[in-house]
Amino acid sequence: MTTAEHLDTIDRLRATAFPTAPEGGPAHGGGPGHHLVTLGRTRDFWDDDGSGRQEAADQIAAEYGALTQALTDRWGEPQVFAVGSLLDRELEGEEIPEPWDGICNTTDHVHLWRVGEQWLVAYVAQWDKEFPYLLTAVITVVDPP
Repeated sequence: MTTAEHLDTIDRLRATAFPTAPEGGPAHGGGPGHHLVTLGRTRDFWDDDGSGRQEAADQIAAEYGALTQALTDRWGEPQVFAVGSLLDRELEGEEIPEPWDGICNTTDHVHLWRVGEQWLVAYVAQWDKEFPYLLTAVITVVDPP
């Protein structure tokens, strides 16, 4: 997908009512107060000897950079939010609300913009080193904890 198609997807989700119950899965779906969508992905690394990982990381980083620049052009400078502290808090027993719980389990930082009553969150997710990199966007009304 192109950056323009990513922006169209984000605009469509911003105008769509949030689900009343969790739906979809960890790569596409949502729940009360949020939508989550995978905009791009690399291949997985189950059979990779390590040689393809850097190329895939560079590819997804370029897509992420183009997306965050387009969103910055549209809504101004983002906040860059390190989510590692959320994971630490969760491990200490604090309940972290969705979508932030899922986010902090797949990345170490996000770019976020406040757009009206919503937060727009962009990041690259990876569940584990064998899994693909996922260019991800979340639209939510749930404030970052």
